[in-house]
Parts: sequence; C-alpha cells; structure tokens
Amino acid sequence: MRALVKRSTFFGLLLVLTGMIMNAQAQNNAITGAWQLKDGENQHHLFVQDGMYFHTVHRGNEFVASQGGSYEISGNVMKAKMMYNSADNSGVGSVMEVPFSISGDVLTAQVQGNEASFRRVDKGDAPLAGVWRITGRMGDDGKVAEIHQTGTRQTYKMLTGTKFQWVAMDPGKKEFSGTGGGSYTFKDGKYTENIEFFSRDNSRVGAALSFDGKLENGKWHHSGLSSKGAKIYEIWSRLK
Repeated sequence: MRALVKRSTFFGLLLVLTGMIMNAQAQNNAITGAWQLKDGENQHHLFVQDGMYFHTVHRGNEFVASQGGSYEISGNVMKAKMMYNSADNSGVGSVMEVPFSISGDVLTAQVQGNEASFRRVDKGDAPLAGVWRITGRMGDDGKVAEIHQTGTRQTYKMLTGTKFQWVAMDPGKKEFSGTGGGSYTFKDGKYTENIEFFSRDNSRVGAALSFDGKLENGKWHHSGLSSKGAKIYEIWSRLK
C-alpha cells in the first residue's frame, strides 16, 4: 500500500511539473514575435525571439534608447536578464521580473508599477526567424574565414517574422556599441532591410539595403554590398 501511495504521489508531482513546463512553453510561444507601442511621439519596438528580447524607442528618425538581453518565462512572468542598456548601464547583469498577459493581439506588461500595452506585429514565424551571430566572413583575399568569439564583446541579429534588429554590446564591460533595425523581406533569394531606427547615424533611417541570401545547412549566407559600397560575404549561425 505504501508503495502504491508513493507511486501515486510521484506521478501526481510529475503531472504537475509537466503541466507547468507546458504552460511555460505555451506562454513563451505566445510572446514570441514583434510588438509595437505608440506613446505620444515615441515609437516602442519590442522584439522577442528564441530566449532573447530587445526593446527600442525612437522618435521619428531620432534614436532614443535600447535595452535587452535574455529571458525565461515562469507562469505569467518574464524574468529578463539585462545584457545592455544604451541609456543606463547600471542595471546590466540584473534580472527584472515583468508580469504580463496576452489577449488577442495585445500584450500588456507591468513594468515598475506602470502598465504598457503593445500590439502584435508578427508571431516570429519565418524561415529566417531567430537570433543569429556572425560566424564567418570573407576577407580581402576572397576566402571565407571562421570568426571565433573572444572576450565578452558580442553582436547579435534578431529576426522575427517581419522585423530585424542588430545589437553590438559587451555585457562583461557593460558597454553598448550600437544598434539598428526595422522591417525586412526575404523572397526568391533576396534579403532586403528597411531601416526604421539607427543609433549611430539617423540619416540612414528610411534607407533600403538588399542582399543575396540563402539558408544552407542551417546557416544563413549573406552577401552583397555594404552601406559604404564594400563587397561583403558573411555566414551567420542561429544561437539555438
């Protein structure tokens, strides 16, 4: 009898844990994608994909601020670990708990006692959707060489279903180097970015850049001309 009771208790706990995991996965899937919020003249972009989030604010062509990092979902709470903040680096490395709820295409988040409601732009579902890091680049000799991560400096490029953002940061030194983003299309081997915000040079806002692109063995091959007219060939790999 005791063995039956212990076995019943074990399976009961297993069902509870399975339910919790499935709920977390459902919430994680629900929050994935691109969201926007208009606050007066400020435009907020919240991109959530594959365990990372970026939140950026701009006012027309003027870049205001950006912060982001990694996250985990626990129930209806996003536990966000900040990896960079362009406005105030004192919180880098800290974890912020953000209660949230999703109703239809509206994401409501509670941030430091304030409520913010974002509207969904996309669900983060597309061939290139993911968080990418550059792992190969063509040199002056025309050969593509692997890029090995050194130190704590990191550059990521996040793509949701229709939006993109790159960020250069150094979490170890709490440094932010730059970011840019907007919307993108990927069709018939052509990848095109339409820039909506750029921290380094707001004169680039509104520009469109087109490249050749393909997915090969799970890696994104990206080639064409840079904004300065230089020939580029890069290989990007998904974080996971």
